[in-house]
Amino acid sequence: MLNWSPKEAFFMQKLNIDLGRNKKIYFASDFHLGVPNKKESLSREIKIIRWLETIKKDAAAILLVGDIFDFWFEYDYVVPKGFIRFLSKLAEFSDKKIPIYIFHGNHDMWMFDYLETEIGATIFSEPIQLKINDKILFVGHGDGLGPGDYTFKALRKVFKNKIAQWLFKWTHPDIGIRFANKWSTRSRINNTFESQEINKEKEWLFLYSQKLESRQHFDFYVFGHRHLPIILEINNVSTYINLGEWLNSNSFGIFDGKDFHIEYFKSDTH
Repeated sequence: MLNWSPKEAFFMQKLNIDLGRNKKIYFASDFHLGVPNKKESLSREIKIIRWLETIKKDAAAILLVGDIFDFWFEYDYVVPKGFIRFLSKLAEFSDKKIPIYIFHGNHDMWMFDYLETEIGATIFSEPIQLKINDKILFVGHGDGLGPGDYTFKALRKVFKNKIAQWLFKWTHPDIGIRFANKWSTRSRINNTFESQEINKEKEWLFLYSQKLESRQHFDFYVFGHRHLPIILEINNVSTYINLGEWLNSNSFGIFDGKDFHIEYFKSDTH
């Protein structure tokens, strides 16, 4: 028997979106901007901007579900260099009154209020309950949920610790960010070689969703973190979805108010 219990849903923040006719909600995660080097990261950033441009005409909202940056930390007067094109495009959406919702991932959980202030995004540090018309979605990055994932659970406790944040803050950015980037890249690489086979019994976010569904109903459970585009039925009224990533698959989710599906962005055809 599993020795964990999904309690989050009963205390989670709630968000309502009224989806108008011919409008859609877009989801993406795990851009990991910043790795493996400046050239490849910039190429990925430009691809993401092209994708954002294609969805602008019918997007009612955009949810970026964690690990948007491979590392992020906000000092009082310093943030990591780069990503100007990407952040400017998000600001453009915000200026057009298209809401941007960004979730903490395990690589960028030190995201505080900079993006809220500068580009008008809303930042979520924990999973949320999202109501779109008459459908209810559970949305979060997924790190630390369900059985297993023990490394991320331990790291999450450390990174959420105010003392750890304070100590890092007083490390000079030239040292702190350089060290963090190297560690973050190693962490991501160590989790790149997982089997691409989907086994429900070992898919811990599916198990988490399945157990939570036995206690509280959600139509869709939407996560990132696993770097695999996945759609699995929990039962005949509930579905588990993983959004994949943009290092290889360039996958994203679309919800039209009724159905949720995953598509793949191919920049040479858009």
